Amino acid sequence: MKLYSWNVNGIRAVLRKDALIPFITAENPDILCLQETKAQPGEALVDLPGYHEYWNSAEKKGYSGTAIYSRVEPISIRHGLNAELCAKYDMTGNEYGDPNTEGRIMTAEYANFYLVTVYTPNAKEDLSRIPLRHDHWDPAFLEYCKELEKTKPVVFCGDLNVAHTELDLANPKSNVGKKGFTTEERAGFQAFVDAGFIDTFRIFKQGNGFYTWWSNFAGARSRNIGWRIDYFLVSSSLKDKVISADIHPAVMGSDHCPVSLVLDI
Repeated sequence: MKLYSWNVNGIRAVLRKDALIPFITAENPDILCLQETKAQPGEALVDLPGYHEYWNSAEKKGYSGTAIYSRVEPISIRHGLNAELCAKYDMTGNEYGDPNTEGRIMTAEYANFYLVTVYTPNAKEDLSRIPLRHDHWDPAFLEYCKELEKTKPVVFCGDLNVAHTELDLANPKSNVGKKGFTTEERAGFQAFVDAGFIDTFRIFKQGNGFYTWWSNFAGARSRNIGWRIDYFLVSSSLKDKVISADIHPAVMGSDHCPVSLVLDI
């Protein structure tokens, strides 16, 4: 099974650039997860015969949002976190409002696993959303995935808005303490690893130079001055099912590139 994930930074924008359909035609994913769709259902016409289409859009128009296109019809679809986790981690207890209303999480249940696509809140340049990330969002999302895992193995993917280690960005020393590379954000990612989730790309490739996001300034992408902030992670019980995991920097249309996972499942 071929799974792809891509932060399109606006599905209408990537369609205008004629980037989405050619990508899907070329790669032929069984499941495609999108983040930062920035659209409501019906605002972007994606003609994909053979795919079941699911959206979780933000209440705020033109913002955030996720989508799943799947050749296999899921058993069920869930939007966001459940009410118990939102209450436990006080999702509304921050100046930016409730991130659970922003279409950031969607879960598809399949016969042998859960697939979760996620668009993690950005910490902001002034780091004002670090408390949200560290105290609320990251622990709530981890608990959510662990709860799912009690029933079936979990695959989760998307833009996690953090570079896990110094190997995951081109200029680690100059970015220590900045958004995407703070101690708190990196600890949030490490908590998933400590809980047994596996960063699938690192099964196959080590070292730096492998990035999924580039600034639009100073020719960062052409010089490969980037960050690896888009991931596929899987439950440890699925490790032997992972055939390959990759990054696709040649695919244009967004400031992010797609990432992929092939499972024998």
